[in-house]
Amino acid sequence: MPGIDENRPFIALNIAVLTVSDTRGLADDRSGDALVERLTKAGHRLADRAIVTDDVDAIRAQARRWIDDRGVDVVITTGGTGFTGRDVTPEALEPMFEKRMEGFSSVFHALSFPKIGTSTIQSRATAGVAGATYLFVLPGSPGACKDAWDGILAQQLDYRYRPCNFVEIMPRLDEHLKRGAG
Repeated sequence: MPGIDENRPFIALNIAVLTVSDTRGLADDRSGDALVERLTKAGHRLADRAIVTDDVDAIRAQARRWIDDRGVDVVITTGGTGFTGRDVTPEALEPMFEKRMEGFSSVFHALSFPKIGTSTIQSRATAGVAGATYLFVLPGSPGACKDAWDGILAQQLDYRYRPCNFVEIMPRLDEHLKRGAG
């Protein structure tokens, strides 16, 4: 049965939060605030936080800085996952994925459906791995960020979660890079 194994130690991760918005600043970034509050309450460390406009190059540049920073384990973005012309976060980040996390979107939509019904299909939430860093691309609503954290990320970013979690495989995320270097 899935759950927390209290016999295992908690391992704090370094998590960066990126808000993608043309209109938000730190003072009114409720989605970013929700993520920061939840990740720190869980015992993780906020590695960095930034806000960039809905621009592919700006999104990629910030994500690349964090992917290249060995002090960042996870990047969570909020915003830019809809269908308007300015919603470009998946287009910016999916090409950077070395491995795509196919199940993330499915589980996210399953969590959202009971709360917002078929409106969940208006989100292109996605996730993957790049440079041994996890990237989670969430919608810009505070509710969606809370749902993703509470329903998926809180467990998968906790080493104690059984039967398996993302933390325990982190040391092996860059195996393909090591093979190529050898």
